[in-house]
Amino acid sequence: MTMRKLSRLLALLLALAMLAAACGRDDDDDGGSAQTEDTSEDDAASEGGGEPAETAGFDGTTITLGSLATLTDRVAIIGVPLQNGMMSYFNRVNDEGGIAGKYKIEVLTEDTKYDAPTAAQAYAGLKDRVVMFAQILGTPVVNAVLPQLKADNIVAQPATLDAFWVREQNLLPIGAPYQIQVINGMDWYINEKGSADDTICWVGTDDPYGEAGLEGMEFAAEELGFEIAAQPTFATTDTEFTAPINQLKSAGCQAVFGTFTAASLTGLLGAAAQQGFAPVWITQSPSWLSVFAGTALKDYLEANYYVVSEGPAWGDESAPGMAEMIEDLEKYFPDQAPDQYYAFGYVEARAVVQVLEKAVEMGDLSREGIIEAMNSLEALDFAGLLGEYSYGPPEDRNPPRANTISKINSTMPVGLELIVEGYESDAAKAYEFPTE
Repeated sequence: MTMRKLSRLLALLLALAMLAAACGRDDDDDGGSAQTEDTSEDDAASEGGGEPAETAGFDGTTITLGSLATLTDRVAIIGVPLQNGMMSYFNRVNDEGGIAGKYKIEVLTEDTKYDAPTAAQAYAGLKDRVVMFAQILGTPVVNAVLPQLKADNIVAQPATLDAFWVREQNLLPIGAPYQIQVINGMDWYINEKGSADDTICWVGTDDPYGEAGLEGMEFAAEELGFEIAAQPTFATTDTEFTAPINQLKSAGCQAVFGTFTAASLTGLLGAAAQQGFAPVWITQSPSWLSVFAGTALKDYLEANYYVVSEGPAWGDESAPGMAEMIEDLEKYFPDQAPDQYYAFGYVEARAVVQVLEKAVEMGDLSREGIIEAMNSLEALDFAGLLGEYSYGPPEDRNPPRANTISKINSTMPVGLELIVEGYESDAAKAYEFPTE
């Protein structure tokens, strides 16, 4: 067992204990009785594929979903547009009649503040009132809640791209995982910007998100033949970054791959600029916000900074779903600026709707019915806004292996100028998704 898997196992065991305490005996009893009732109703519904029976989160007319969002605290700069994008697509579906043209969607949202114990309490309060969770933001939060999702047999869409989600039955992942982003980003650097002989480093947060990025970096190093000269970490709550920048600078790093969120970008890159440290920075998609292109760091970022993400440039209507997404933004959230997190939330909702449509078609919105519907889908389609994801049972899932590489350009809608779309390296194709 690798250290990454061992640390995740320990984290899951701790999370399970924490969640059990948060849920309490009464919640467990309620969940058990609800599931017994659902099962008896499911058999009749699934056999005929008729109208779905009432079940937890479905009263016969309205499908209720949960969202464990981050709407306050530092990560709210990601969480708010993400929630807006998700709600935008659900609003469109409701305005068109709802799921199957007749079942409206309602979303119950709790603010986790990107905090695992808070998320555990929020989950316990929502679990018996929802069909599934349309969003859980943050790799640490998903790791904390996942044991209870399994125990309760509830499906959730993780607003995070860890490769571990691919094989999890109770998760509905989308997008190329963080590990793939790193692998493709480093392959692009070595072939287009530098070489495997350069002094290459990594920096990231000391949490499961950071571990996912470092895992991708280690795989890339082995496949592409480079060494990781330094790999400092920092806490998501840190506001002082002198130490990691000193470590990177002392190592003589010519290129640095970063796994951190937008909450840390200005502090980390500001410290680098102040010290005159200007390597090629390549980072994961959660690191960027369009507002950064208008800050005092603009010139430094435009000269040194690249982002690995997925999907077309904002406004590129060669993607079939782009015009609809922008139309919905203007209709439902006119104060929301163009934002890649809004776009991710929008495609999150598209994934959830595809599962719900299938579940209604099969006549079963119970927890077991949602899983059966998810496993029955051959693929999730995002109308060109994200790579198509091959679905089916977890062992058959195959995420996208291609990414978009962008540089910073303050004149573009989200501050990003696409360099290459659909970058898919041989190393990314060779990556095997982990299981527990």
